Amino acid sequence: MLTLTSPFETPLHRLPAGLKLAALALASIGLMAMQSLWALGVAGVAVVCLYLAFGRGFAGYGLRLLRPLWPFVLIIALWHGWTGEFAAGGIIAGRLLLAVALANLVTMTTRLEDMMTLVERLARPLARFGLSPRVLAVAVALVVRFTPVLMDKAGQLMQAWRARSARRVNWRIVLPISLMALDEADHVAEAIRARGGLSGP
Repeated sequence: MLTLTSPFETPLHRLPAGLKLAALALASIGLMAMQSLWALGVAGVAVVCLYLAFGRGFAGYGLRLLRPLWPFVLIIALWHGWTGEFAAGGIIAGRLLLAVALANLVTMTTRLEDMMTLVERLARPLARFGLSPRVLAVAVALVVRFTPVLMDKAGQLMQAWRARSARRVNWRIVLPISLMALDEADHVAEAIRARGGLSGP
């Protein structure tokens, strides 16, 4: 399967995963505290500059990862346009875009193995409540790896729709995408069972 890790090497790749996740948490709290479009605009410029600091290729890769957000931004724009609360809609959309962009920055510069090790270490206290840290770490890894896979398959399905129909892609594509996701999950479950499951150390 594919991964969201960037093929462009940056100094951020050498930073510990825990440090990057802590910085992401603090940045997300800061974004939620921003109540003006001006503040979000400044934060947006800072995020764009951060991406561009590592090259246009890296920035372009990060920009492509934001494409799946456009339906949510569109819904926010339509709703707040209808209610007349344009500033509130801009703040919500800005927070969404910046939070995901920062989260993508962490994912793009962190190896999946490092992320799994960190999650498993942080989840160790939950073992006394019956939750396996290993299972949680594998679940996080599967979510990260499934995201680009499903995005790619959804893109292929939409291309097939456009090639066979003059109608615009609509909500009817949701069912086949959901079935593909379930099919992929079934294959992964079979592969995990074939390798002994998640009962290892």
